[in-house]
Amino acid sequence: MSEQLATRPPRHFLRRIGSQDPIVVASLALLLGFVVGALIIITTTPAVLDAWRGLFHSWGAPGHAIKVSFDNVGAAYRTMFTGSIIDPQSFWHSLTTGKGWDTTLTPISETLTYATPLVIVSIGVGIAFQTGIFNIGANGQAVLGGIMGTAAGSMVHMPTVLHIPFTLAAGLAGGVISGAVPGVLKALTGAHEVIVTIMFNYVLYAFLLFAVLSTALQQPGQQNDISRTLDPSAQLAPLFGVGSGLRVSYGVFVAIAVVLFAWWLLDRSSLGFEFRVTGANPQAARASGMNARVIVIVVFLISGGLAGLAGVVQVASTTHYIDGEFLIGNAGIGFTAITVALLGRNRPMGIVWSSLLFAALGVGGRAMQATTGIPLDLATVIQSAVVLFVATPVLVKEIFRLRGAPSQTIELATKGWST
Repeated sequence: MSEQLATRPPRHFLRRIGSQDPIVVASLALLLGFVVGALIIITTTPAVLDAWRGLFHSWGAPGHAIKVSFDNVGAAYRTMFTGSIIDPQSFWHSLTTGKGWDTTLTPISETLTYATPLVIVSIGVGIAFQTGIFNIGANGQAVLGGIMGTAAGSMVHMPTVLHIPFTLAAGLAGGVISGAVPGVLKALTGAHEVIVTIMFNYVLYAFLLFAVLSTALQQPGQQNDISRTLDPSAQLAPLFGVGSGLRVSYGVFVAIAVVLFAWWLLDRSSLGFEFRVTGANPQAARASGMNARVIVIVVFLISGGLAGLAGVVQVASTTHYIDGEFLIGNAGIGFTAITVALLGRNRPMGIVWSSLLFAALGVGGRAMQATTGIPLDLATVIQSAVVLFVATPVLVKEIFRLRGAPSQTIELATKGWST
């Protein structure tokens, strides 16, 4: 009996490794993503290509080419890890001497700084996805949240204990307002949210330029598209103090509160149950008496509100002002949030882990580019490959010959209610 009990956990672990468990699929997808990245490094790095060109020059040439390949891939991924998580040598030095902790913790601090608003906006996008609504206007909603939060934090003056909640509430309200527009249009006219949110992004980008160039929000004495700076009483201060040099702020606790709210909403509230039923089967939701129009509007209000909250957290934690390029282009966390939500399967904790992964890849990619010269685009390639494999579990199953019940695929009911 004791032998059976002793062997059961390892066998259970091995069965799980060989199954199509979502955690296993995601882990293998991450592995495949890094394999794709390694192949790109090998085929694009001049030193590696030179080594393979001389493959038949001598008996030792194949071994040399393999060594150069492993050295370059290892250096890239090692730099990506130490630049986004922690450098083991630096950690050991700080642990044994008690010195240099600021330098040691800088990589993980930068990753958390990047991940904090990404978690918030991705939760909002994930809630919409769970309801079958494809909200791709989160970036514009975050922009309006940043505008209103900046106005509240720089043009209204009050004590810190009141100013921070007021600033965050203003950003939340901005997101709610921008989310209400596509929500009402979809609910009352049947307009497809994809088209409406895409176009509304551009409207909000234009409003951003207007706000920082033609209103009182513009920095006094400036002709450039730069806003006023948030009062210190409205800023989310660094968690370890300004003198530490670590940028991770109290915005982390805002993100934690959002994750807890999403968990309660989706798994413990009747409203969350209606969201999930509507997303899984809109016809069944209507037949059971659920008001589809009200659900659509409420989902957009929540999703947009969280996006707006992410925008103001971004401002209050890092730059403390906005400009005409705020969250536009490659810096648009609202677009990254779509991928993060899908990778996290629209679940709060899954989104947390995928946000940390994307933040680590982004921060580590910049360190990799600075140290090895490998372009930052490699991190984007790895992100894309991981999402591709996670979204196609059948492909992962065939590659690794996984057995067991098929994994759930990611499905979105994105048809308008009028269809």
